[in-house]
Amino acid sequence: MKSKESLLSELQCEGKHYRYYDLTKLNDPRVDQLPKSLKILLENQLRHFDGENVGQEIIDALLNWVDTGTGGDDINFSPARVLMQDFTGVPAIVDLAAMRDAVAKRGGDVSVINPQIPVDLVIDHSVTVDQFGSPQAFQENVAKEMERNVERYRFLKWGQSAFDNFNVVPPGTGICHQ
Repeated sequence: MKSKESLLSELQCEGKHYRYYDLTKLNDPRVDQLPKSLKILLENQLRHFDGENVGQEIIDALLNWVDTGTGGDDINFSPARVLMQDFTGVPAIVDLAAMRDAVAKRGGDVSVINPQIPVDLVIDHSVTVDQFGSPQAFQENVAKEMERNVERYRFLKWGQSAFDNFNVVPPGTGICHQ
């Protein structure tokens, strides 16, 4: 493989510059034959290529999929961020808080317990429709939601300030679905 830097390209959109790893610069005809999902994994591995954790053998395993129909090897995946919804995100933050508590009880540095990559937790599944058919219904439903779950939201607000790489999108402002 060429050097990692030689695979970089730049895209300009609305005055902003973006750098990305251009798969065509691999000059390997197998790239065009890969399914989209494997192209995404290949680009991900090129971004994290360091010769140790991600080495040439991983790049080759992805490219060899064209010839074998199977990579045959485990492939790393290093997401840039995690998007969680409230049903799974709240228990995850509870677990992180419990880990911090355990570290504190042993006299350790609790600041080492953080998500490794940015996490956005979207509270989108708990708003109940109590009011409808009026211009103020949305605001009334969100206000009622905040009343019903005030302890939960205090905890999440604490988590957002206590943990690095953790952001909460409050109810009524966003939605995410698988």
